[in-house]
Amino acid sequence: MKVLLKAATIVDSKSPYHKQIVDIYIEKGIIKQIGQSLTVDDTTQIVEVEDLHVSSGWFDSSVCIGEPGYEERETVANALVVAAKSGFTHIAVQPNSNPIIDSSTTLSFLKNKAWGNATELHPIGALTMQSKGIDLAELYDMQQQGAIAFGDYKKSINNPNLLKLALLYAQNFDGLVQSYPQDNQIAGKGIVNEEEQSTLLGLKGIPALAEELQIARDLYILEYTGGKLHVPTISTAKSVALIREAKAKGLQVSCSVAVHHLALTDTLLQEFDTNYKVQPPLRTQNDVTALIAGVNDGTIDMITSDHRPMDIEHKKVEFDNAAYGTIGLESTYGICATLLDTDTLVRALTAGKSIFGIDNAIITEGAIADLTLFNTQGNTTFTTNDILSTSKNSAFIDQKVKGHVYGVYANQQLILKS
Repeated sequence: MKVLLKAATIVDSKSPYHKQIVDIYIEKGIIKQIGQSLTVDDTTQIVEVEDLHVSSGWFDSSVCIGEPGYEERETVANALVVAAKSGFTHIAVQPNSNPIIDSSTTLSFLKNKAWGNATELHPIGALTMQSKGIDLAELYDMQQQGAIAFGDYKKSINNPNLLKLALLYAQNFDGLVQSYPQDNQIAGKGIVNEEEQSTLLGLKGIPALAEELQIARDLYILEYTGGKLHVPTISTAKSVALIREAKAKGLQVSCSVAVHHLALTDTLLQEFDTNYKVQPPLRTQNDVTALIAGVNDGTIDMITSDHRPMDIEHKKVEFDNAAYGTIGLESTYGICATLLDTDTLVRALTAGKSIFGIDNAIITEGAIADLTLFNTQGNTTFTTNDILSTSKNSAFIDQKVKGHVYGVYANQQLILKS
């Protein structure tokens, strides 16, 4: 397959063509030529669209699919198409399926289901058997089968010794351990942020302390053991400060923030819309401001959609009884583009690849073409018509977005959003 990307602005700080408007000629998955006004033959597919920007392919560090076990929420096949049309050439898939991805056998099933797609699926193996937080899972065996990290999705490691053992053991094969930041005893039966809104609405709250106390504990353990720790989806101002301090000490800690925590606050809960019931809960404007600052200064390494499809039976119920989670693949770029400049956003959508051990190809001649195509202009509103996922539980309906994604070129496939 031969493709020519016409008049593309390259956004890749490591590329010699960064910020230049050029043509990019791709043949058999390799960038063959970059230059001005390139000529091609009639068998080449030409992509010539308005305000075309091209960056290294984006990576999402937290995607839930459902399959196996919850195919009514999302299948592997559809999730990978949604990811490609949303600009992601790599996604890390959480192990919270049925069965839990806690062995090399279940992990291989997931990898085989995803074979041959433009977007590459990278499994996250469960840290503990059946994600019950008791015994470590088959970490090394799963790493040998392609697991890029280990964690129990939205489940805290209550036993500090278990985290200590995991960090020590994973160093034998350079494994990345994830620890969900919530002290369950502090959180109790809370379901929303403990602040003014929880009091007004009569909903049980989860204080910011529950997240911050857990992060402080985990960082102390990391300082003792060494190893690599990833803290997913932080949501408070103090969490940003704790991780900034840990990085200044030289600890190998990384973190992500979910797009909904960058853009939304707990004031939206007034209508009891269950699409705003997420983990961690939506916080305050002060937290949002600190999270955006953390992305800008690099304390927060990556932005994730924290895509969590949920069927209508688990969302169209009373707020107390509703399941947590929102989908986010389709809306991540457009929402974030209203909050961050293009260079910062691209960095936050690509930097996670090196942390999770995924090659990040530079846009230059002779390199593998692993590219995201997008537009930076125009303001629109995100609607249900923009949802490509099987489940429709989006927290971003009627939110303002900027620009849009055209698609991706990856694994020798050009996928364009129609």
